[in-house]
Amino acid sequence: MQVKLYTDGAARGNPDGPGGYGAVLEYVDTKGVLHTKELSQGYVRTTNNRMELSAVIAGLEALNRPCVVEIYSDSKYVVDAFNQHWIDGWLKKGWKRGKNEPVKNVDLWKRLLAAKEKHQVTFHWVKGHAGHPQNERCDELATTAADGNARIVDEGLEKKIGQTAGISV
Repeated sequence: MQVKLYTDGAARGNPDGPGGYGAVLEYVDTKGVLHTKELSQGYVRTTNNRMELSAVIAGLEALNRPCVVEIYSDSKYVVDAFNQHWIDGWLKKGWKRGKNEPVKNVDLWKRLLAAKEKHQVTFHWVKGHAGHPQNERCDELATTAADGNARIVDEGLEKKIGQTAGISV
């Protein structure tokens, strides 16, 4: 099964914190019908990079069986994390970097590794949003979630959100 995952983090719109993230999954079922599943997260007190990673993880965790996944993001940080093998280096160093400086957000990186291992993943950097309507939609999703303050979520609940959004493809 082939799945396209479009992600975005929104570090604006909320006076009390950075914002939220959005992810859109697109796939065609065995009958040839196109399906779209939107995942969003409101008001996360963290960095934009971490929100981008959370969007990728939520999208991958929402898939209940192994898939071929193409991820589209405007985050160069996330693209580099996938393509430059930072995680592998950190694993070999025992989650240390530089002069034994501990890696931040190890829980998030471990979740990313676990989610990534289940799927065949390729990553595409969409510079900015121009000309990519699905990436625009993710931006809109994330910003709406952040502006609305509908859900205040702590880091411990992020994993549950991905699990409850399960998509059988």
